[in-house]
Amino acid sequence: MSLPLAGRQALITGASRGIGAAIASAYLHAGASLFLCARDEAALAETGERLRREAAVDQRVEWQAADVAQPAACDRLVAKALTTLGWLDILVNNAGVYGPKGRIEEVDWQEWVAAIQINLLGSVYLVRALLPHFRSRRYGKIVQLSGGGATSPLPHLSAYAASKAAIVRFVETIAGETRDDRIDINALAPGAINTRMLDELLAAGPEKIGAEQYARALRQREEGGAPVEQAAALAVYLASPASDGLSGKLISAVWDPWRDLDAHRDDLMSSDIYTLRRIVPRDRGREWG
Repeated sequence: MSLPLAGRQALITGASRGIGAAIASAYLHAGASLFLCARDEAALAETGERLRREAAVDQRVEWQAADVAQPAACDRLVAKALTTLGWLDILVNNAGVYGPKGRIEEVDWQEWVAAIQINLLGSVYLVRALLPHFRSRRYGKIVQLSGGGATSPLPHLSAYAASKAAIVRFVETIAGETRDDRIDINALAPGAINTRMLDELLAAGPEKIGAEQYARALRQREEGGAPVEQAAALAVYLASPASDGLSGKLISAVWDPWRDLDAHRDDLMSSDIYTLRRIVPRDRGREWG
């Protein structure tokens, strides 16, 4: 059986449930050792114990509860992970929330700021905290979860959309800063997956998230959503040697031919494919502007 992450060690945030837990499981079965993080200590321990039972004798599964919105908690998390495992090869920034739902002038401002702190600043801070370690090893993989909020407007979910779009430009920017150190950073769009966050949208109702977004959420629940295993498999690919040199891209688990991207690496890295760019009139066949 192929183990593309054999001997690798990963720090995964938001790992107690949903996409984060699926990525942790996929990494374990791909050969990696894990250090898991989430805010819910009980749920994190439950996931950690389950994965530990599935681990091979040469794999470790450790965990520590932490709130990535708090820089001091991030520092403690990174220090504990490095002390416990000895080194890290991979960072998966998965922790995220929708934040407040409703019109921007009506939502609670502190909840809006808190969503930015978790989705954007927490991810940025962990990248900042781990880059010196990756640079010292002359290698590292950073997998950043993004989402639909990065590529299209999401009325009534403004904190989520703004933070996810900002994350993609951060990924593009840091790719340019780290390329000479053989550190790859990419954003992963997992698709519309039926997780606890979907339940949260439906519970909010059309009054909070708008009739169009609510109808879309209902359809997603009824149709089953995108398979979480597909997103987890892309996360494995982006952490594996097969993707070495691929950096600064936003890649969709559902729509992009990511299993074959290594064959197109030179083309990708010499173009703006899979990046966020401004659309000008000529891109849409207009003669003006």
